[in-house]
This record gives sequence, C-alpha cells and structure tokens, in this order.
Amino acid sequence: MQYPPIIDLHVHSTASDGTYTPAEAAKLAKTIGLSAIALTDHDTIDGLEEFQKAGTSLGIETIAGIEFAALWEKHHRPEIHIVGLGFDPNHPVLSARMKEIKESRDTRNRKMCEKLSSIGLHLTLDEVAANAGGEIITRAHFANVLLQKGYIAKKEDAFSRYISTGLPGYVEREFLTPALCIQTIKEAGGAAVLAHPTLYGLNMEQLEELCTELIPYGLDGIECQYSTYSPAETKAITALAEKLHLLPSGGSDFHGKNKPNIHLGSGKSNLAIPYSFWTELKKKTK
Repeated sequence: MQYPPIIDLHVHSTASDGTYTPAEAAKLAKTIGLSAIALTDHDTIDGLEEFQKAGTSLGIETIAGIEFAALWEKHHRPEIHIVGLGFDPNHPVLSARMKEIKESRDTRNRKMCEKLSSIGLHLTLDEVAANAGGEIITRAHFANVLLQKGYIAKKEDAFSRYISTGLPGYVEREFLTPALCIQTIKEAGGAAVLAHPTLYGLNMEQLEELCTELIPYGLDGIECQYSTYSPAETKAITALAEKLHLLPSGGSDFHGKNKPNIHLGSGKSNLAIPYSFWTELKKKTK
C-alpha cells in the first residue's frame, strides 16, 4: 500500500530556539521520510541559506519560512503568530524588516541589562550574548547568566522575581502589527498563515473575529493540524477555515530537545500533514 506524501510546515532550528541546526532539521526530515519541510524560525531568516543548501544536497523540498510575532490590539491583547511560507529570502522588503526587528531586539536587550544592573544584578550584553551562543537572545539567556553569577538559586527565580511583566528587570518587547507581518510576507512573495490559533486564549467567536480582520491584509491560511490540538480543536479550526475560505496548513512546531515530546512530522503522534496542504498554499506564492 502506498501512503500519500507527508510534510511539516512549522519547524524551528538553532537559528531561533530549536536544538537542531537548519541542516540537521533537513536531514532528520529526509531520514523519517517527509517529502517537504518548512523552517519557520522566530522573527529571523538567518538559518534559511544553510537549510535550503542541505535540502538540495539531500533531495528533499525545503521551504523558506518564518514565524512572525505580533500583538492583536483587541480583547486581552494576545500575542499572535503569523507563519510565512515560500517567500524570497533575499527580497529587499524582508531584509529591511529583519533589520528593523534586530535593532528593536538589541535595544530591548540592552535596556534589560541596564535595568538589572541598576538593582545590583550586574551583567553585560556581551555575557548574555555569549550564553546565547549565536542564537537569538531570549529571557532564558538572561536567566542563565543570573544563575551562573549566583544572583538567583534556580532559573525560575529570574522570571518570578526580575524579568517578567511588571518586575524590575523587565522591558516590554516591541511587536510588529499583524498587518505589517502579513504585508511583509506577501510583498516577499510568500503565503501567510495564522499559526496555532488555539494558543491565544480566544474563544471561537473571537478567533473568527481575528481571522476576519486579517483576511483583507492578505491572510491565506490557518493551521488546521498542530501538535497540541485535541480532535475537537482540529475539527473546529478546520470548520473555521472552511467557513472563511482559508487554506489549511499544519505543522509540529518542532524544537528538538526544547520540546522533547513533540516530534518532527508527527507532533505528539497525532499529525499526518498531507502534501496537498502545501500544493494549495504554494498557489498563493509568487
């Protein structure tokens, strides 16, 4: 019996917060028999060149991707994620947006170092960057340095005492608007997909409101298959996609050892994303 080709359209690498390099992610996809894989690192395209070179060498389709974070300024102001697929990584609009995001991230990290140092927790941006080891700096890297320097007894203390919202070492992150995320993806020739909509703390009526707002900006699809969905959630999101004429997408949100119970391609053994999802989404790229 011949099975249909299976893919994964939501994968992370060491270019953001995964533990597999972009080339290793492509190799694993080839090893387990996926026919295509998209690398969708958080707010960065730094891993795509290595990823696509590996795909060419291995003979597996490697799709240029990104996962943008944005704030939706309604209800409880949830952080939402927009996945871009199949765009031109060298498009000037995308390059300009990456520069903008990096500058904003660097400013935030510097301010967090200053705030922590002002309350006696002396650390430098160089120390935090060294701990990140070339990855995008996150609050987890700040926590690691605070622990290494003996300012906290355990890593969790950093978040409960210093670097969460409202605490003395925290600096709020600057987000792109959902419209700007989608606009960037579309101008770079990609398809725009709303990622894991069940994670935003919205009910189905509010999710429909969100999607209805994003569609005029150019939203093409929504993740109908995802590792943490229950069967009921998969059914509900698929029905929403059909109602709003959004294309289905899907992905594991694989992070390697950082999410050890989520496996590439199969998630929590609940995924089998058909290649037909990408066939239709590809029609939205240029």
